[in-house]
Amino acid sequence: MFTGLIREIGTLRSVSPRAGVLRLVIAAPRTAATVGVGDSIAVGGICLTAVAVGRGSITVEAADETRRLTTLGTWRIGRRLHLEPALRLGDGLDGHLVQGHVDGVGTVSSLRKGGGGWHLTVAYPGDLGRFLTPKGSVAVDGVSLTVDEGPFTGTFTANLIPHTMEQTTFAGLKPGDLVNLEMDVLVKAARQPAAAGRPGLTLDRLFAAGFGRTGRRGSP
Repeated sequence: MFTGLIREIGTLRSVSPRAGVLRLVIAAPRTAATVGVGDSIAVGGICLTAVAVGRGSITVEAADETRRLTTLGTWRIGRRLHLEPALRLGDGLDGHLVQGHVDGVGTVSSLRKGGGGWHLTVAYPGDLGRFLTPKGSVAVDGVSLTVDEGPFTGTFTANLIPHTMEQTTFAGLKPGDLVNLEMDVLVKAARQPAAAGRPGLTLDRLFAAGFGRTGRRGSP
């Protein structure tokens, strides 16, 4: 589990096939100093496992399915990648719940400056819009963002503050770029049909529990 708060921007140093998987070596001194072999790391929003940790670098592996469902297949040497080690017991949850399971690949429509920040508009594939809620959360390349009020008709827009632009690679985005999207895990659960004999998790039940309502337990 992750928060969507980027801890380091790593640099892809090498990519090589190995026994049916793709092995990636990433220069990331801060991350390498805090993780071990077998630990989960969100790399560009994708949950991957560290298979080797060196001095100043980490090595992760990705299966064909991961490459097919994410932007990983387009990564080239020198690419800068958002990194976040998995949460540990006692860590603060300052972003939103992120699993590192990419729901789809979006396409950047525009990145424009305004209102003291930037407005990032992303086109999403298929019916992912049903998992968007006004002022709700979405992870873009592993970064926790808050979307606008909608309506969501094929795109969403997120407002980026200067700090976000400084701590991520978003300043280099341009129309047509592909990004990994992970929708809010709570909304996905609420949108799933109820299992036989059990009530489903609904937005009303989440609100009743205190999520998403100003001034109540669990509200932002």
